[in-house]
Amino acid sequence: MTASCPSGQHAHHDVYAAQCPCRTLLDLLANKWSALAIGALENGPQRFGELQRKLQGVSPKVLTQTLRRLEAFGILDRTVYPAVPPHVEYSLTPLGQSAAIPLNALRSWVEENIDHAFPAAPVAG
Repeated sequence: MTASCPSGQHAHHDVYAAQCPCRTLLDLLANKWSALAIGALENGPQRFGELQRKLQGVSPKVLTQTLRRLEAFGILDRTVYPAVPPHVEYSLTPLGQSAAIPLNALRSWVEENIDHAFPAAPVAG
């Protein structure tokens, strides 16, 4: 499915076209940490430490980079509450909630089919 480009730079968006800006968003959402962070936020706002515990294996640096990119694309909101120390929560925007639907389906499909895809699947590292 294609849509008209609101910027007028292209006749339509086509993720298969080399210069289409869709590719940048696809790259962001196809990243495992982005997909997992969005999933972790589906049930409501969370603090950084909660997200890091949920996303086992992610380093603080990579999680910070991921959250910043998701915020820059309007996928999540970062809310700072005035307290000592500062209280920061991350939550999905409406755009992030809409991205969560297909990503949830993808995560479920992976869990249900991993044994069929790779009988001796390599351990993620």
